[in-house]
Amino acid sequence: MAHSARASSEPVIFLMGPTAAGKTALSLSLAQQLDAEIVSVDSALVYRGMDIGTAKPSASELALVPHHLIDICEPWEAYSAARFCQDALAAIDAIRCRGRRVLLVGGTMLYFKALDEGLARLPEGNDEIRKALISEAASLGWAALHQQLCRVDPLAGLRIHPNDPQRIQRALEVYRISGVPMSQLQAATRSPLDHAPLKFALVPEDRGWLHRRIERRLHHMVEQGFIGEMQQLRRNPLTHSQLPAMR
Repeated sequence: MAHSARASSEPVIFLMGPTAAGKTALSLSLAQQLDAEIVSVDSALVYRGMDIGTAKPSASELALVPHHLIDICEPWEAYSAARFCQDALAAIDAIRCRGRRVLLVGGTMLYFKALDEGLARLPEGNDEIRKALISEAASLGWAALHQQLCRVDPLAGLRIHPNDPQRIQRALEVYRISGVPMSQLQAATRSPLDHAPLKFALVPEDRGWLHRRIERRLHHMVEQGFIGEMQQLRRNPLTHSQLPAMR
């Protein structure tokens, strides 16, 4: 019981970093040393059937340390930062009840930010508005929709890159549903965590080293059957190129 109380009173640990920086190997080592369980913070690893292209931990790696928020939904299902927070907090509570530490590992910074700073009460998605935005993007281009976003929500327009269609779509969707700029709704937020997290980041000084690792990883993915995995996903009538999981 003393160990359980200690674990529940300790802050969670964030281990952040870009693709191929070495997060998986380091997280497995840390988790074993700290008696921790790993909560994935990756917007791609939540999807089933997307193993090779997402560099999902292998079965042997998953067997070494308990992992959470991997393979929890289908590629055609919507998965948001809000749902991530809900799922992550449930996982954190369950891990602490077992008297173990919590190690959150990944590269989806939006999810880390949502858990660290909290989320605004944004309206739920609207399929009709999303379809309308996708149709507009197909005819006008995402650059035009980004310009539209800059007019109705200048702060969001500054934060969101013109080449980030998923976030452009969401910001315009929120505005069209609520009539209020998303940046205004996000102004007052509060972290759902009970303690400030301990944050660690893998930031390679040599970008060339990282690029070479990414290139080697891509070649390895192709050898493992990445193209076949993508072909299988595309054959499914429920998946299409506009799904967040497929972008």
